[in-house]
Amino acid sequence: MTLALVQGRRGLATGLVLLALGAALPFFVYPVFAIDLVCFAMVAVSFDLLLGFTGLLSFGQAMFWGGSGYTATILLQRATNSFALAVLGGVVFAAILAFLVGALSVRRSGIYFAMITLAIAQIVFFLSFQLVGLTGGENGVQIPTRGSLFGLSLENDRTYYFLVLAAAVLVTVVAIRVVTSPFGQVLAAMRENETRARSLGYATERFKLATFVLSGALAGFAGALYSIGNRLAGLDGVDWHTSGAIVMMTILGGIGTIFGPIVGAAVFESLEYFVSKTPIGDKTNLVMGFVFAVVILIARRGIVGEILTRLFAPRQRLVEDEDNPDRLVPDPEPEPA
Repeated sequence: MTLALVQGRRGLATGLVLLALGAALPFFVYPVFAIDLVCFAMVAVSFDLLLGFTGLLSFGQAMFWGGSGYTATILLQRATNSFALAVLGGVVFAAILAFLVGALSVRRSGIYFAMITLAIAQIVFFLSFQLVGLTGGENGVQIPTRGSLFGLSLENDRTYYFLVLAAAVLVTVVAIRVVTSPFGQVLAAMRENETRARSLGYATERFKLATFVLSGALAGFAGALYSIGNRLAGLDGVDWHTSGAIVMMTILGGIGTIFGPIVGAAVFESLEYFVSKTPIGDKTNLVMGFVFAVVILIARRGIVGEILTRLFAPRQRLVEDEDNPDRLVPDPEPEPA
């Protein structure tokens, strides 16, 4: 049922609606905020690959997001004016870091996996804070320009936004392709019963590691675009609060739905941005916590997950019980959605 949303006409229609909303976004809100929102949508999709389709709860996604941001901005500041090379450098850094972290952590599961990723992420935060000569410490790395791509200047905020939107489309398509492929079917089998998948001959740790590296690389891609878009990479990018926010975005939208984390990121970022500008701006975290609790209580599968369940779940008819004609029971063969 989950894949029904991302495949076929349903998936195409959902994607086109989100794309239309994304194309209109910078004309209604501050373009830099729109850039931030789409970048967070990308990192939430990358995290959904890990949690929703592999069952691995990581509290270290920020180290790939923020680490890539540092790498990209340092390259633009000190080595090159090429936007493409800076982003590529950030992605390569995130992928290598994800491989090293994954090699240490994928042998564990559940809370142990989560704590290992959190511990390593805190080490990355500490190093970012201490290496002042490289990362700027509390001041971060500031860049005067976003560079250029194929001769096109990226200084205009809307121009840069549409580049980021195109990148988000690419990330979403890659994620959908992964989860609907035979590779994704193995991930689903591992999530449901890893022992059985292993008994069938699948090297589950290799599949976990591959997914972890892909998730980290995509998070790094989003992080590089985010930092270059804001012309700044700082400690907040590698802070554990950012990892927690990514988890919340994914849960809000709906785990294992691909499009859900995009909606979750939009809700989360919009609440943080707009509530902070109201008279109760000092209570933004309280409002966000309340909204999060309400969504979890009312829509425990997340916003998109609940819609998916209600609209696309097989409809069951009530039929007479063969043993008791006066009693109605669900039809064992439900109508197709």
